[in-house]
Amino acid sequence: MRHQLDTLDSGTRVVTEVVPSVRSVALGFWVGTGSALEADAHAGLSHLVEHMLFRGSERYGSLELDQLFDALGGDLNAGTGKDSTSVHARVLDERLPEAFDAMADMVWRPRMDAEDLEAERRVVLEEIAMYEDDPQDKVFDVLGEAVFGTHPLGRAIIGAPEVIDNVGPGDLAAFHSARYRPGQVVIAAAGSVDHDALVALAQAADPGRAEPATGAAAALAGQEPPPQQAGRLRFVVKPTEQVHVCVGGPGIDRHDERRFSLRVLDAVLGGTSSSRLFQEVREERGLAYAVHSFQATFHHSGQFGVYLGTRPDNLAESLRVVADELERFRAQPLPDDELQRAKEHVKGRVVLSLESTMARMSRLGSALLGEVPLLELDELLERIDAVSADDVAALAGKLLAPEQLSAVGIGADEDAFRAAVAPLSPALAGAV
Repeated sequence: MRHQLDTLDSGTRVVTEVVPSVRSVALGFWVGTGSALEADAHAGLSHLVEHMLFRGSERYGSLELDQLFDALGGDLNAGTGKDSTSVHARVLDERLPEAFDAMADMVWRPRMDAEDLEAERRVVLEEIAMYEDDPQDKVFDVLGEAVFGTHPLGRAIIGAPEVIDNVGPGDLAAFHSARYRPGQVVIAAAGSVDHDALVALAQAADPGRAEPATGAAAALAGQEPPPQQAGRLRFVVKPTEQVHVCVGGPGIDRHDERRFSLRVLDAVLGGTSSSRLFQEVREERGLAYAVHSFQATFHHSGQFGVYLGTRPDNLAESLRVVADELERFRAQPLPDDELQRAKEHVKGRVVLSLESTMARMSRLGSALLGEVPLLELDELLERIDAVSADDVAALAGKLLAPEQLSAVGIGADEDAFRAAVAPLSPALAGAV
């Protein structure tokens, strides 16, 4: 897992990791822009820009990009997150220069044509409409709104329809120019890659605007963290067959040393098929098909929670079981066998994921952009091994405290939902 890192004169960082015995390269451009870095008036522009990159650049049309990567036998994709955007591909090592040339032109010099914007605007609005029709995804954004309120972390990454509908090509180009700056970009690659050759490619394509290598972290550091607040209740009335529920609250930030304990806690509570929630809710009682815990870490904060989808007649019992398991986690010591099994699971997932060049590339890019230390594998496994039952218990006491838990749902009957969440925290039934 040894990596090499160079910073160009412009501030762009280039990081690589050689993976022996493979003939492919995973390549990514990681950019310091995302929904948590947007003002309300720009909500969704990072996501829209990501779409527009595929509409063509100064030298490549949209169809040409599609045809090029089809001919390379490679995969080209992108994604927008809370505080980063990535454009990534996987190609044969001998075709890396061609892939890099096209991706660099997309990232640095997108065309932002007015006609293309009108077409992509409609695509994104359809994506938002599709997302609104999917309660299993939508409920996570409802939880974000409940936990983080009006802070940018509480907004959906996908964007606000009124912003997408009204932005013009000039404004979008200006947004791109302000965010896609050399100091905000990390170029990461993993696989059969020559570091010096990639640096040469990056230098040749670099836009040449010299500035410090800051990434998203500098902008986020100047942002106010989310305010502390009591748990909230949110419900979206929608005619669904199931009630989709999320229960959760603020978590820890990505720099917190307890992040290793967090992964163990997640595995014990609901992150595996032998986890407490999966066994008690699904296997023992058959109350839900999908039930799991989840966690995310951001610059200033994080989020931890539980999701389940269940029929209305099972809702009250399902949430009672969830409440019991959360209370058991807070009140009772974690048995050693359960702790060890969770740690072995976490370590196994880490090692298995690193067999993927795309996962290795993503680790490099996201860590550098977020200013998270790039630990070697042995050190990473040692940190997980060092997690104790007391560490997990202390973190559970903070993250699962009833007074900070919010509960959100999507379904047909809000009154039934309010009554069902009472075991989680009596204050929630009357919360707003």
